[in-house]
Amino acid sequence: MRDRYLLTLLALPIVAGCSPRTPDRAEAAPPAETGLPPAVLRNRLRGVMLGTPQAKPDILLTTVDGAPFSLRDDTRGYLTLLFFGYTHCPDVCPVHVANISKVMKTLPDEISSRIRFVFVTTDPERDTPERLKGWLSGFHPAFIGVTGTPEQIKQAQIAAGLLPAGKEVVESTAPEAYLVSHAAQVIAFTSDDLAHIVYPFGIRQQDWANDLPILVGGWPQ
Repeated sequence: MRDRYLLTLLALPIVAGCSPRTPDRAEAAPPAETGLPPAVLRNRLRGVMLGTPQAKPDILLTTVDGAPFSLRDDTRGYLTLLFFGYTHCPDVCPVHVANISKVMKTLPDEISSRIRFVFVTTDPERDTPERLKGWLSGFHPAFIGVTGTPEQIKQAQIAAGLLPAGKEVVESTAPEAYLVSHAAQVIAFTSDDLAHIVYPFGIRQQDWANDLPILVGGWPQ
């Protein structure tokens, strides 16, 4: 699968150096050490820092339950993990979602309740609300599935600083058999409504277990 990365990253060697390893189980999350100096906390993070913080975009779409969804309003004050993908994805999407799900289930309630994971489909033709809801709930009941028209989803990706997803033809007689090329990173917006850090494919469960408790406390500054 051909994946695209944030234009603002400018750190492809760092991204390419991450191997797509997935541990068998999540490690217990360490307690957030908010008393440490901000510089120490930042150095402990394992995602990829953005050179310039990215504002949380005002994305307006629809949840799998048919309710209006505003990324800005409905996730205000939470650590928000934003990912664009699709349920037929053979690799990147299920690995990211499974890793985050397993780690969140190990976190104390006071931490996990302050996290919102938002999955925006890049394949609205096949990802019906029913399918997307069932697929996500199989990982974690609190995950938010979001959809919209192809144009709305395209504009949402652009607003998030990503290249829009595109179909890739595969050898098959079935018209619905295709792959979708899409961005492979999870964007993390802290409670200040800014993304300071992203998580490319290859981030492991222990990396999430390390970072989420820190980020829930707000961006260290």
